[in-house]
Amino acid sequence: MPRVWDVPVHDSTRVRDARVAAEHAATLAGLDEARTAAAALVTTELATNLLKHARGGRLLLDVVPEPVPADGGDPTRLVQIAAIDHGSGIPDVTSALSDGFTTARSLGAGLGTCRRVADAFAVHSTPGRGTVALARIGPAERDTAPWPGGLRAGGVNLPFGGAEHSGDDWARVRAGDRVTLMLADGLGHGSQAAHASTAAVKALRGAAHLDPAELLRHLDTALRGTRGAAVAVAQVDTSTGTLRFAGLGNVGAWLWEEDAWHALLSRPGIVGVHRPRTLHEDRRRWGADRVLLLHSDGLPSRQRPPSAPDLLFTDPAVMAAVTLRDSGSAARPARDDTTVAVLTQVSGEGR
Repeated sequence: MPRVWDVPVHDSTRVRDARVAAEHAATLAGLDEARTAAAALVTTELATNLLKHARGGRLLLDVVPEPVPADGGDPTRLVQIAAIDHGSGIPDVTSALSDGFTTARSLGAGLGTCRRVADAFAVHSTPGRGTVALARIGPAERDTAPWPGGLRAGGVNLPFGGAEHSGDDWARVRAGDRVTLMLADGLGHGSQAAHASTAAVKALRGAAHLDPAELLRHLDTALRGTRGAAVAVAQVDTSTGTLRFAGLGNVGAWLWEEDAWHALLSRPGIVGVHRPRTLHEDRRRWGADRVLLLHSDGLPSRQRPPSAPDLLFTDPAVMAAVTLRDSGSAARPARDDTTVAVLTQVSGEGR
């Protein structure tokens, strides 16, 4: 079941807590000593930056898979570290990523070091609203290019009330030209909800060739005996340029097309408990510069995702983390497990 470390960083004592969490996450991901040290270093730098530049924030550490092979084999697992704050923002992100840059009379090597040692590293900052810095670290340094067709996927998962396990889970799988993104929100929260969402992810990995409606029927059988879950399934066929979507329950789904967000509607029901006899699929055109965003009901259902041009086609996990950040604050905490998963298609050079 999803193990997520949510570490609030509001004083120097939490920097050590963040480093320990990174070491635990690295163990879970099966990283060797060198890559574990890299994860701990990046986490320490990001936690320190939260204190120096934003008067605190939170770190979310998770173990996320690489794209899953069509044969259902075990994916390589990476440690993902997201630093999220509501601070004043970084006026010049490019300069901040350069070694030696500092505004706090420090060595100024923090973000530059993170970018060097991580497999993937990205920063998004909006003056007056805050910053998200995100890193992923795997067993060895390697290329993290998009899938064929320019597709990329990523997400963040925030357990309710600082719990160890989230009742939400998400996954992306590939079978030939089909790429499927799924988000499952186990009924309620806690270990039983996590058991349901984990069962959905496991069942998905063996059925990546199925259409979304067929997938929901398959998942309904797999989740019998669990609490059940709200599930949304979005599938892109890169050979035909088609997006197919089907969902049961209160998982939000948004498609960015023609410079605006459009809601994709799920049907009432609970996968594994109550599935309607007929399942409807929504079909849309998919192509260059499309973005799909799924979120569990920890986010307000009517809140549209952010639409800043420099955010839409950045690392999808950064897009997910910014969406999560903008949905709440210390005065408006999450009301349930909250997960955001994003699938993007990028065209052109330099995206």
